[in-house]
Amino acid sequence: MKEANRFSGTPWIASLILVSGACVAPGDAGPGAGGPAELDLTLDNIHRTSAGVRGVAISPDGRNLAISGSGPGGSGLYLAERADGGGFGLPGFWLRGSNPAWAPAGDRIAFAAGGEIRVADIGDVEARPVMDAMEGVRAPAFSPDGRTIAFYSTESGHQDIWLVPTDGSGPPRQLTDAAMALDDPRFAPAWSPDGGELVYVSNASDYWHDDLWIVEVETGDHRQLTRTLMAMSTPVWSPEGDRIAVFGTAKGEYWYEDLSYIYVIADLDAAAGPAERIVDMQVYATDAAMRHAPSWSADGEFIYFPYLERGTANVWAVPAAGGVATRVTHMEGTISGVSHTAGTGSLAFVHASPTRGGEAYALDLIGGVPQRLTSFAPVWRSVEAPREIAYSSFDGLRIQGFLYHPPQLAEGASCPALVQVHGGGTNSYQQGLNLTEQYLASKGFVVLAINYRGGSGFGREFQDLSVEDWLWDQARDAGAAADFLRTLPYVNGKVGIYGGSYGGSMSLSAVSLTPDRFDAAVPMRGAYSKLNTLEYTDRLGKIFSVTGHGGTPEERPDTYAKSHVVSRIADITAPVLLMHGELDRRVPIQNFERAVAEFERLGKSVEVKTYPDEAHGFRNPDNRVDTYSRLEEFFTRHLGGCATD
Repeated sequence: MKEANRFSGTPWIASLILVSGACVAPGDAGPGAGGPAELDLTLDNIHRTSAGVRGVAISPDGRNLAISGSGPGGSGLYLAERADGGGFGLPGFWLRGSNPAWAPAGDRIAFAAGGEIRVADIGDVEARPVMDAMEGVRAPAFSPDGRTIAFYSTESGHQDIWLVPTDGSGPPRQLTDAAMALDDPRFAPAWSPDGGELVYVSNASDYWHDDLWIVEVETGDHRQLTRTLMAMSTPVWSPEGDRIAVFGTAKGEYWYEDLSYIYVIADLDAAAGPAERIVDMQVYATDAAMRHAPSWSADGEFIYFPYLERGTANVWAVPAAGGVATRVTHMEGTISGVSHTAGTGSLAFVHASPTRGGEAYALDLIGGVPQRLTSFAPVWRSVEAPREIAYSSFDGLRIQGFLYHPPQLAEGASCPALVQVHGGGTNSYQQGLNLTEQYLASKGFVVLAINYRGGSGFGREFQDLSVEDWLWDQARDAGAAADFLRTLPYVNGKVGIYGGSYGGSMSLSAVSLTPDRFDAAVPMRGAYSKLNTLEYTDRLGKIFSVTGHGGTPEERPDTYAKSHVVSRIADITAPVLLMHGELDRRVPIQNFERAVAEFERLGKSVEVKTYPDEAHGFRNPDNRVDTYSRLEEFFTRHLGGCATD
């Protein structure tokens, strides 16, 4: 084994750390004075630049829009006000903060920061805390009368809901007891329209279940509401308070991510229990790893939701009773942070394209063209939209891919190629701004990012292809991608593969199942041994693993054998660089350790790098720059560069 970057004489864990209105044309400067910054496509710029919009929150009356991000006034919250002629005016910097929740009157916001809940009126330049700091404070939500804020905290040792007076006149009061596992912070509390109850997601009935529960605010009495669904979003009350909508999957099915049903829960107080009904429609809702939620129209007749198809996301609407779902937006790219409440005639969202980062948009629901409100994201020099292609896999299945071309091709050069495999397994490579692939292409690599079988955006049947077949035929899809790349006249015959998280697992699996297809591999943060690392992972990782394999390792040994990539390391012939964060809970470091130990047992060379201060998602920009610097150097060393005849 060899340490990456040729560090000397140490074991494998290196001590050096890893609305209505005119739509702006893509090339226009857009809203705001002076337009966005222009940046060169460098790793430092990619990983140290935070400019862009990260979230939006429209006020309940639709008069104001809070925008989280980094713009001309710095990083924080910006406020856009409804203009007299319709649409919103230019946003101005408001205060330091992020991810705000609006008060019902639309005159205040609340957000979590530093273990506190902080409140600011419109016009304030600084938010005031309403409580002393607590552990794990997040997801504030105003009561309908605006006097109380519900929020989550881990002070109890679990994810529990607490209440605090909005004016800070009293200490927080714990409302739930052991509502959710400590390491599962996906959901937010939701007030009933009359303020008497909160609906929330809890695994109190069973560690493996995400049911809806209701708790009474005054007494703390609680009851389980649903029995058959696995919640995949924060639940949302209908305007009348007689129904609840939530994204979810059926407990009897695989725990799909990104393609959920919309459930409507009715007859909430029925003695026999509420009715759990799936909204019948021709598409699915996209929860985006539990980051989206449904919303109701003002009359309770329609439900709005995001849907991802073939890498592109848009907002859709469907009758709450079921029927044909139709698009609300028609945009190319990805949508995140959708904000809409039943009392508003507008919705807002963050949109990114293959050549531009996140910007805030608003749309009047009567129809029209979305209005772009910001110009925060930088313009990246030398960035071009990838080409969407399809190639034939080993069994004839057509796999979608996005092909990034290096500029050297214009000079008649032939270049090495890379296959990118996305994370998540059941997620998707989306047509947003993917700067890693753009950067590698700029450095002389032909990059093909693939949406292998089992991912979202192609229907349930496509996702089902990898149920209980993880890291097997999916990895063969990656091998077929390498075959396709070698047919291109401008590829020099050398192909590498890389990915993070599930993409890391896929990378190592692909070079073990199809060893003759790849000349180098960089798996990052991957799970290489679910068979004997399941006990170390967090709750989300456990659910993903057990449902995907159809049970535990003891119950389904043959299925776990397919995803036990460590057992196939003997078949690997390509050079490998493994990188991992030592604090990772989603994919624990034991996966890395077992893989490295097997490489060493077999006498195979492997380059390694770990990052003592990183969990699953690398936060330190220095470490992110270091990771991709190593990746670039490794591929250049083993695959060569572009050359002209």
